[in-house]
Amino acid sequence: MSSAYSELHSALAAFVPEHRLIRDELRRLAYGTDASFYRLIPELVVRVESEQEVQQLLRACGERGLPITFRAAGTSLSGQAVTDSVLMQLGNGWKDHEILDDGQAIRLKPGVIGAQANKYLAPLQRKIGPDPASINACMIGGIAANNASGMCCGTAQNSYNTLKDLRVILADGTLLDTADPASVQAFGSSHGFLLRRLAQLAEQTRANTALAEKIRHKYRLKNTTGYSLNALVDFEDPLEILKHLLIGSEGTLGFISEITYHTVPDYPHKAAALIYFPDMATACRATTAMKPTPVAAVELLDRAALRAVQDMPGMPDNLKHLPEEAAALLVDVRGSDDHHLAENIASVTAALDGMTTLQPVVFTTDIKTYELYWKIRKGTFPAVGAERVIGTTVIIEDVAFPLERLAEGVAELQALFKKYRYDEAILFGHALEGNLHFVFTQGFDDPAEVQRYEALMDEVAQLVAVKYGGSLKAEHGTGRNMAPYVELEWGSDAYALMKSIKRLFDPANLLNPDVILSDDASIHLKNLKPLPEADPLVDKCIECGFCEAVCPSRRLTLTPRQRIVIWRELQRRRQAGEDPAGIDALAEAYQYQGLDTCAADGLCSTQCPVGINTGDLVRGIRREQNLKHQNKAEWIASHFDGVTRMARTGLQLAQVGRKVIGDAGMKASLNGLRKLGVDAVGHWRPSLPRAARPLNKIKPVTPPPTDANAPAVVYWPSCASRVLGNDVHAGEQASLSEVTLNLLHKAGYRVIIPEGINSLCCGMPFQSKGLFEVADQKQTELLAALMQASEQGRWPVITDTSPCNLRVNEGGLKHLQLMEASEFVANNLLPKLNIRRKPGKVAVHVTCSTTRRGKGELLVQLARACVEEVVLPESVTCCGFAGDRGFQQPELNASSLQDLAKEVAGCEAGYSNSRTCEIGLTEHAGIHYQSILYLVDEVSR
Repeated sequence: MSSAYSELHSALAAFVPEHRLIRDELRRLAYGTDASFYRLIPELVVRVESEQEVQQLLRACGERGLPITFRAAGTSLSGQAVTDSVLMQLGNGWKDHEILDDGQAIRLKPGVIGAQANKYLAPLQRKIGPDPASINACMIGGIAANNASGMCCGTAQNSYNTLKDLRVILADGTLLDTADPASVQAFGSSHGFLLRRLAQLAEQTRANTALAEKIRHKYRLKNTTGYSLNALVDFEDPLEILKHLLIGSEGTLGFISEITYHTVPDYPHKAAALIYFPDMATACRATTAMKPTPVAAVELLDRAALRAVQDMPGMPDNLKHLPEEAAALLVDVRGSDDHHLAENIASVTAALDGMTTLQPVVFTTDIKTYELYWKIRKGTFPAVGAERVIGTTVIIEDVAFPLERLAEGVAELQALFKKYRYDEAILFGHALEGNLHFVFTQGFDDPAEVQRYEALMDEVAQLVAVKYGGSLKAEHGTGRNMAPYVELEWGSDAYALMKSIKRLFDPANLLNPDVILSDDASIHLKNLKPLPEADPLVDKCIECGFCEAVCPSRRLTLTPRQRIVIWRELQRRRQAGEDPAGIDALAEAYQYQGLDTCAADGLCSTQCPVGINTGDLVRGIRREQNLKHQNKAEWIASHFDGVTRMARTGLQLAQVGRKVIGDAGMKASLNGLRKLGVDAVGHWRPSLPRAARPLNKIKPVTPPPTDANAPAVVYWPSCASRVLGNDVHAGEQASLSEVTLNLLHKAGYRVIIPEGINSLCCGMPFQSKGLFEVADQKQTELLAALMQASEQGRWPVITDTSPCNLRVNEGGLKHLQLMEASEFVANNLLPKLNIRRKPGKVAVHVTCSTTRRGKGELLVQLARACVEEVVLPESVTCCGFAGDRGFQQPELNASSLQDLAKEVAGCEAGYSNSRTCEIGLTEHAGIHYQSILYLVDEVSR
């Protein structure tokens, strides 16, 4: 670190805690990576938690002339969120929201994820206007700073056109709240020159008839190339001009610390049609015909895009038999009720009368078919990414043509792909706005390949921006990617105007330099990201960051994307033969940051466009490290009955110790043992439960049915529930197995316990450590016992712990009816029980394994059948306990659940379906968590 950055670090340490001033090599690289194909490694990463810290940081950087870049989720595609200077990263204190005017508006902090904002508004049938494809991962700060739009947003509902107010911090650290008259008045006094200059620029722009008309034309299209010059022709009030210039400014004019949106209707009734046309020209004419109709979205897919997804699971067979020149439109129509929807469908269908289609136009309201159509559309980009050559990256470009010239533009784009041998390129996009994405794979490790890319982009720029007067960036933001072409697209007058705006807001050019405007004509060809071969499990990763929002370690160490970034860097250095000492130092840091604190819960795979489970990579690395423990693991596996008895004895002794020396004493004792090298003892948890009662000692209140012909069910109590009993503070002291048996007996089921149950395990504890052979051995033993107990699949099999159920389902036998207990209760027991729904409010934790099996809603519905109000904490995706990881790295659990107590305030209890998860939840929630079967047992007869 240079002296300037060391001096900055010292200055920042006066008001930012050291753990939020990040200087180590590993995290600077990991945190500095975004979704683009550029890589710059920041000198310093500063994690800010308040506006005051942002103000002080900006002033400190300004005093030293050090550039700064703002970062939210880092899903940006054009290189606008990377820097080799200071990177400002949002901490956890940027997630507040406030619904205004009965949902007509919403005030949002920049760290709120877009999809979460829509969840807040959903009960009011409203949503924010922008709907980018990354809405489940990107944050409001990035949505506003990039003027992101999306599939249904068009131009009318983007951030620019739905902006109500914002809070912005300028380069000099000044805070302006446009909704606060006092703030506006103070800003007018301190920054009157800026406001007067904006008014002058607007007046001059409107007076320049040719320029004003060009601006109006450009913003009839989707356009995020350059600054939002439409603010200068749309408004005369300098405050409104300032507000709207900030939208789409990509962090180059100021930091948006809060934004208030006018919301838009979210019609609940939806229908879609996938319409096939004989050629692209016909599809484009159909798009033009639908433009005046009440259509929500029209998505265009060329034949190459359809071919890219035709072999994916669930795709309709007819995709494979379309003619080579065919194209498709996915048409989405929405309404406030069935009648409104039907009217809108009729209007759209009428507009298509006379159009040549390969099949009749049929709209569907069937949810599965509707989702399948959108799966086709959303699967195109990842399909190309999944098939690319290792070492290449996926580039998604984003242009817009005037709608009336869309067919011509598409034809010429496709000709360019052929000219430059981008044979895998596909075209799709938001046809209603003339907005097209083209996706292709590109290598940057060969100078000839870089030249091929440069030549393509030069011709694309001439074609789109000059010949057709379109937009080179319709919704992805200018970034570094299109900075060299901004003047070509806009012309010298408009470009000079943009430079004047930049100088006015940021005279020292410290806010995200070389983004949007750059004097370097080759900036788009520099600092290209290496993507070396690292591991087949993750080589297809496109570093989009979609995985990050669900990762339990995202606020502690690394996310799945970042784990892959560092693993790739380690392999790159090894392949290049770099200094072994540097490699070893990075690998040593990765041990904790990347491996020890990974929950390996697999939730990342549910969000990943190409289905990567980064936990598989982590387990594979753990395997190499734990092979030395193979014999020990095999001994534990073969003596599992005795090991679980020892574990129960250990819990009993721990409770004795707690009574004698208290929680503080137990914590100190275990800390001492770990310092002596006895790592296996883990950390003391105040929520550590009692030992479970042995199965042969439990006595359900309800006796089993006496009818020999009563339906039977095989109950496999997991090893977790056989060892871990109730929390010492729980009012209900019956064991989980006792409650499960009681419920099954109430519903009239005979219960079969597998032979040798105390020796059985699904293998999860071994799998999580990468000891796959031992894990599979235990799973094989279990499956054999379950097959025997179920009479070869005749009777259903249930287990009381969700992760165990997931593991066995993933490797189980097809004819075994295996269900997690809450799923069986919801589907089979509720109709046979008399449920007395009780008043009150409870929290429900949907475990990561339940989410991965798609059963989360079933768990919530079961809770709602038993109690009046159910709370789902919005911040918790996975609790981060991760089996025994909760005892070895309790900080992972604490970080994942840091907001839980606030979110479950007012709840009388919490329920889930994993005993280990419930230990951590209880400790951090301030309420007791236990299996949801306790709740069902309580309210049922």
